[in-house]
Amino acid sequence: MKKIVLSAFIFFTIASSNAQDINDALRYAQDNPTGTARFRAMSGAFGALGGDLSSLNINPAGSVIFANSQVGITLGSYNVKNNSNYFGTSTSQNDNSLDISQAGAVYVFENEDSKSDWKKFALALNYENTKNLDNSIFSAGTNPTNSIDGYFLSYANQNGGVPLELLQTQPGESIQSLYSYLGSLPSFEYPNVNGYQAQQAMLGYQAFILNENNPANNQYNSGIAAGGNYYQEYSMQANGYNGKLSFNASSQYKDKLFFGINLNSHFVDYTQSTSFFESNNNNTSANDFVQRLRFNNDLYTYGNGFSFQLGTIFKPVQEIRFGFAYESPTWMRLNDELSQSIVSVSSSSDGELQPDVVNPQITTVYEPYRLQTPGKWTGSFAYVFGKKGLISVDYALKDYSKTKYSPNNEFSATNNLMSNVLDVTNEFRLGAEYKIERVSLRAGYRFEQSPYKNGETIGDLTGYSGGLGYNFGATKLDLSYSFYQRDYSQQFFSQGFTDSSRINSKNNTISLTVLFEL
Repeated sequence: MKKIVLSAFIFFTIASSNAQDINDALRYAQDNPTGTARFRAMSGAFGALGGDLSSLNINPAGSVIFANSQVGITLGSYNVKNNSNYFGTSTSQNDNSLDISQAGAVYVFENEDSKSDWKKFALALNYENTKNLDNSIFSAGTNPTNSIDGYFLSYANQNGGVPLELLQTQPGESIQSLYSYLGSLPSFEYPNVNGYQAQQAMLGYQAFILNENNPANNQYNSGIAAGGNYYQEYSMQANGYNGKLSFNASSQYKDKLFFGINLNSHFVDYTQSTSFFESNNNNTSANDFVQRLRFNNDLYTYGNGFSFQLGTIFKPVQEIRFGFAYESPTWMRLNDELSQSIVSVSSSSDGELQPDVVNPQITTVYEPYRLQTPGKWTGSFAYVFGKKGLISVDYALKDYSKTKYSPNNEFSATNNLMSNVLDVTNEFRLGAEYKIERVSLRAGYRFEQSPYKNGETIGDLTGYSGGLGYNFGATKLDLSYSFYQRDYSQQFFSQGFTDSSRINSKNNTISLTVLFEL
């Protein structure tokens, strides 16, 4: 009697949305030092050094350090290995990608007026894939306590419950979708129900994961039998990038001071597909219960943003350099499209029931929203050993609790949560380089604190890097290898069913840069 297959499409747009959560915000608030192979080989410790196209992402004053104009392009090969543990079951998943991670040019102008205190000027244009978002996760295990029914129940019963008449909406009727129906009603008719809440409740109800308990009070109970174990699988496949195009200008004052500014344009293009499977052999002798199901979510996020950076480098003597830089918050305008579907199969004491097909698959196009990521302060020190080598240190502060969505009235709960659970992070980067004639040997170390106060939801990051370069004269070739790892909890759903797997993520990157002096 009940074999539910949600397969067709309903398409709608809603004005208010609450599908975006803290994980979505951190996806774009966190960055990762990418760029040229030299920059990566030294773990991005370039705040006081300059003289590298990717150093502009740390301190925009670095472009005027170049002795000559230069163009360069970098190819990056990425590997992410995620080791998962879910209720004692270990799984592993790999993801590989190849892309152009950096391309840019810098033009240096000497001031021909020998009496002027402004010695040099530089203009630069540089694009970087500031965060490669390609990633894959697979987790599987037997949950002894909780089922996904908690997710759907939490939406169906919250804020006084979703009226049963909304959950019984079917495609093909005069009301084409639940959301156009909601939009046609006076706001006071369903004052506590928003579109996303009703969407999740309707999916659960039409897949028989929910049953009406007390229709008069809009309350529901589970259509999945309790009292046993639940075998569960969660897979996630993500693709995309967070890119930045920087317009840079810098100048040198006398022999000791360097100033710079970046105006940055940001680009986001991200797709994420998740699939959750659950099965159980719990007692079904009394009623018809869902025996197994698969819940799919496909998210597409795209948008753009703006930020600026200011920086200075001070060189008191030839060997020593100090750097100081400020990166503003990034103000982003994002768009989300979310497609959801469920396939569920019910059974009873008589065995698996006959199929009953119910539509739809639901695709939601949300109204654009805004995300403000936190700013960053960076202090740097470098010691240069003549033409033989150097050592450089960067220290950065970033307050993730300042991350927020807008309009605030729609995201007040999420913004309050981020303010309470996120923290100020300390980041430390160390890099070194030693030259042997035309060959340069490089190494680096990186440490970044968790953005969470508890230090567990996302753990600390530790990374190492190394590389070498060869100077052909007007052409330079650089190669680097970088590695970092961190542990984090992968929560499958945002509420109701909040069990998570523990992920150990290991990231390996090989970068190759070709530079041409003009």
